[in-house]
Amino acid sequence: MGERENVEIVRRLFAAGGRGDTQAVRDALTDDVEWQSPVTRVKHRGITWSRARRGREEAMEFFRELSQKSRIEPFRDLRFTAQDDRVVVEGRNRGTSLSTGRTYDHDWVMVFVLRDGKICEQRHYYDTADIESAFVEE
Repeated sequence: MGERENVEIVRRLFAAGGRGDTQAVRDALTDDVEWQSPVTRVKHRGITWSRARRGREEAMEFFRELSQKSRIEPFRDLRFTAQDDRVVVEGRNRGTSLSTGRTYDHDWVMVFVLRDGKICEQRHYYDTADIESAFVEE
């Protein structure tokens, strides 16, 4: 696949996630996808999605856990950059922790690697201090 096609695949992933189409999200991933959010000390303090996952089912569990703990607003300011089999997406995220009622609002970067028209790797980089201040009860 070319860079344009890879960007379109990732755009469709974001669109599917935005409309809650979990089947389309699942179908965009390879069986052996590596899906990673920052792994930090806060994962032991109720931020369970903050860990590496392997395989389509574990990646889908990421979305289930996140939706049970957060009300996420639509991503803003998305910028897509591609080179070879990689697509980098920059954006802004705002949401509310369902357990504390506190909000978070930060810029983030996601790096996707594609293989045969599907996402085989995702790395998500964001402000973990912002997440901790919203989700961790003092």
